[in-house]
Amino acid sequence: MATSADSQATRPRRASDFPYRSELLANLSALILLWDSPRFQGEILAKSGESIDQPAHATLRHLLAWGPMRPTALSEVLATGASHVSKIVRRLEADGWVQRTTDPSDGRATLISLTEAGVAAAHGVYALGDRMIAEVLEGWSDSDVRTYTDLTARFVKDAISSAEQMLERGLLPPKK
Repeated sequence: MATSADSQATRPRRASDFPYRSELLANLSALILLWDSPRFQGEILAKSGESIDQPAHATLRHLLAWGPMRPTALSEVLATGASHVSKIVRRLEADGWVQRTTDPSDGRATLISLTEAGVAAAHGVYALGDRMIAEVLEGWSDSDVRTYTDLTARFVKDAISSAEQMLERGLLPPKK
């Protein structure tokens, strides 16, 4: 039986859920929490008839984007423990999608990388994302999509640059 807390956890988030003064930040928070939710991703995958589960989906996506990774780095980006990553990797190895190799920079360490079949499967994961964004933008004009894409690219570039500065100084005001 679903509780009120369950329905709150699964409902799409709205910007009004977040008491930021910045409407942009509130909207981004709602979007990130929705799209980054393992539960949401898992339900979409299941209803799409995909045979891949959400943890495998995320693992393939990260390995294609960033290349071979140590299990500890993979567990960090997946926000899970080493034992869970080990289980995910074993399943992906059994499917022939990933392989373990020795890290050439440290012979004691292991790297997880995609096999040729894994690269193909990972491209399928990205194709799902392309289908998702196409559905979101279905009623948008080409001009609106281009404008939003350009502004988003600018925002991401500035956010990355700012994040690097924040990592150096925290959220203290920049020195003049």
